[in-house]
Amino acid sequence: MNPGMQPTPPSTPRSALRPAPLLLRLLWLWLALAGAAAFWPALVTPWAAAGGTLLLLILFDAWVETRSPLPLVTRKFARSQHAQPVGVWREIALDIENPTRQRRFVSVFDHYPPGCDIDGLPLDFVLAPQSRATASYQLRFTARGEQVFAGIELLIDSPLRLTRRRVFIEESCVARVYPNFAAVAKYALLATDNRLSQIGIKRRRRRGEGLEFHQLREYREGDTPRQVDWKATARIGKMISREYQDERDQQIMFLLDCGNRMRAREEGALSHFDEALNALLLLAHVALRQGDAVGCISFGHDSRVIPAQKGHAMQNRLMECLFDLEPGTNTPDYRSAAAQLSRIAHKRSLVLILTNLRDEDDEELRAAVEVLRRRHLVLVANLRESAVQQMAARPVRDFDSGIETAAALAYLKARKTALERLKRSGAHILDVIPSALPIALVNRYLDFKRSGVL
Repeated sequence: MNPGMQPTPPSTPRSALRPAPLLLRLLWLWLALAGAAAFWPALVTPWAAAGGTLLLLILFDAWVETRSPLPLVTRKFARSQHAQPVGVWREIALDIENPTRQRRFVSVFDHYPPGCDIDGLPLDFVLAPQSRATASYQLRFTARGEQVFAGIELLIDSPLRLTRRRVFIEESCVARVYPNFAAVAKYALLATDNRLSQIGIKRRRRRGEGLEFHQLREYREGDTPRQVDWKATARIGKMISREYQDERDQQIMFLLDCGNRMRAREEGALSHFDEALNALLLLAHVALRQGDAVGCISFGHDSRVIPAQKGHAMQNRLMECLFDLEPGTNTPDYRSAAAQLSRIAHKRSLVLILTNLRDEDDEELRAAVEVLRRRHLVLVANLRESAVQQMAARPVRDFDSGIETAAALAYLKARKTALERLKRSGAHILDVIPSALPIALVNRYLDFKRSGVL
């Protein structure tokens, strides 16, 4: 995997002086003295002397500050810098060193990528002479892809604290933000421990059934007569049964919708596209462990083609190819995506269409399914908006709420009709809310494996 943080060559820091709060207060006092001198001429001389003294102090303080070496600042990620997950709070430390022999008061602000959530900036340091200090803040990436940290800005108090030196340091770097694959890691751990039911994945293994022969074993109560190997039974002198396992070496192809509707976001949750991407990565992990090949085609905005391959390295390839993929503003072209998949997938495959269907898409999606089902098994995984269901279930209290409820019910009815037509055209349907998609998709895949329909 490529490094997640790519530093750029350092450049000369940009700096400028500005008045400090103490200087502004002294100027107000000097102006007040000027007002008093307008009424009492005897105060003119003290006023002029105070102004000259203050000017000399400002010039001396600014001269000393501009000749002082700048603090040395570095940014450090508390965890691995190679990959950052989206939507997870991470700690970022700023390390600052004072090379001078005087006490320094420094305020530090990190120019984090746009759109991130942060907590704890700016950071204030009181640095002893020739010392080093570290402080940290919390950051949460809200978008995947390459996120740029522009640099670090310092506000340094001068020795007399009359001025502040504003410095911008080009401590820029690029962070590669990936989907949060904690669910995949959790699944892998539970799969190892045979505790899959903890995340809702059901292992409904039916004794002796499957598609590929696995081994011979002694007959057990509950085995069906067709499992009995009569030749082995006659040879050994006791009942022997055949045991089967799920067929391997199958192919899974994802059609990932990157159209405008996948930009929808449930309140306080990930976008529909991010939920679909998480489901894709989780199912890819499961299928690769099952010995199947996995491939993907994105459509609707950014078209990327990843031919089907087997092996654990394919998981990393999917992550690298899809980590910066985002939905656009276009309407998805299902027919074009189906034609593209038909050109590269010559082997019968389980085709998973991850989308957010509308009733106006009914005709085009059915046409795409008709093309795909001639060779492949097609599952349309459709994301259901929970906000519309909540609107339809709300009690009607006035005319406006009645209009909203009626519109929601009409929308849900049209959507249900479109899904029924799609099912009659030969597609399997999975219609769930976005947060339930990853586990529901894995369970449906395992059902297909054990039923032998693929």
